Amino acid sequence: GPAPACVLGIDLGTTSVKAALLVGTERGQVVAGSCSRETQAYTTSLEAGPQGMEQNVWRIIRVLNECLAALPQQQLQRVSHIGISGQMHGIVFWKKDKGCKWTECGTGPTFEPEEVSHLITWQDGRCSPTFLSSLPLPQSHISLSTGFGCATVYWYLKKSPDFLKSYDAAGTIHDYVVAMLCDLKKPLMSIQNAASWGYFNSRNKSWNTDILQNSGFPVHLLPEVGDPGSIAGRTICAWHGIPKGAKVGIALGDFQCSVYSCLTERTDAVLNISTSAQLTISMPLGFQPPETPDPSSAVTYFPYFNGDYLAVAASLNGGNVLATFVDMVARWTEELGLQVQESAIYAKIIKAALSQNDSKLSVHPTIFGERHVPEQLASVTNIAASDLSLGHVTRALCRGIVENLCSMLPVQRLLEMGVRRILGSGSALTRNEVLRQEVERIFPFPVVYGKDVDAAMGAAMVM
Repeated sequence: GPAPACVLGIDLGTTSVKAALLVGTERGQVVAGSCSRETQAYTTSLEAGPQGMEQNVWRIIRVLNECLAALPQQQLQRVSHIGISGQMHGIVFWKKDKGCKWTECGTGPTFEPEEVSHLITWQDGRCSPTFLSSLPLPQSHISLSTGFGCATVYWYLKKSPDFLKSYDAAGTIHDYVVAMLCDLKKPLMSIQNAASWGYFNSRNKSWNTDILQNSGFPVHLLPEVGDPGSIAGRTICAWHGIPKGAKVGIALGDFQCSVYSCLTERTDAVLNISTSAQLTISMPLGFQPPETPDPSSAVTYFPYFNGDYLAVAASLNGGNVLATFVDMVARWTEELGLQVQESAIYAKIIKAALSQNDSKLSVHPTIFGERHVPEQLASVTNIAASDLSLGHVTRALCRGIVENLCSMLPVQRLLEMGVRRILGSGSALTRNEVLRQEVERIFPFPVVYGKDVDAAMGAAMVM
């Protein structure tokens, strides 16, 4: 008979683009090919200064094209559905009729960004607590934070209104890709991504339009909203050999897709450590989040699939903490007149930490703050002369990342919710044995680890 159809899953992450091809077999869906490439897309923001965190959309799309070109062509030609996930909270602006241009490349037609802004990411810090407190109160169960799409729009509205006049559409980076693939005249956004922007009521699935309009917010920039798992449209061109007319799902949250790729039992908790880190459990069927948020609570309720919610300890401090530590070591080494590649430093610090089974050093690693306590930064205590080796410090740092998550959603709460197992996912966790050892030391549950392309697989599985 004819070869089975394939489903393509794409994840546009904070540090890398990942793609996975799933094909149906008698044993269920299996990965027929996958690719992961670092984007190295960070760029400076003159307007926002050192607090700004932006990425170059051209670079992200270029790496996406490289990823797809590396996948087996025969299977790409059999793709019937495309699922796309990506980093939540962030925002990119574009001109509806000039969002991209289609060109020919070695593997067939592809698109390149045209009149598109930088992506202002979830890590963006331009909205200070004082600025956020000057904004109208949202009617939402999620507290507004810096890096949230709507907060960023308010910032431009007050600090650089001319910037907004250049664009007539906005979405997350993955909403942008869906809109370009399907030539959507109005961007379409899932409930998962809408909730992550702020000013969205998950109960009635609508933006806080009245509140926003009354404060002069450009509501024409808000995308239409649909259910996660629904189809946004069809590809308008044969993209990298993928047939024209392939169905494209509405863009999904990368975290929800990571969870979807591995969560099978309600007694499982999922621990995801990639650039940031999350610990999550499923809420009981029928659960509805509170009408108003508790700004001091470390746990947020994320919309999942089919009306379900996840209780999530969403930490801003994960693999990015280790990356900053490696960068610091590299800079110190350079100042001493030596040159060492960051990849070599990473390998050496992990090896050093594996030789140190324990460390009395205590690292509270919140260098990026946390949404519920933005002013509380990192600290190191219990410093003894015997624990200053690279191995001791790396071991303590890895433990601190896991302990910080555990403090946000304690073991006792997991036990009360009936958790019996931890499912580990995310690139930082799958690549770092020291982190895995600390997870197993801190949590009194069996731990099972997933793959590096979890979110891309989850996006494909939803389709």
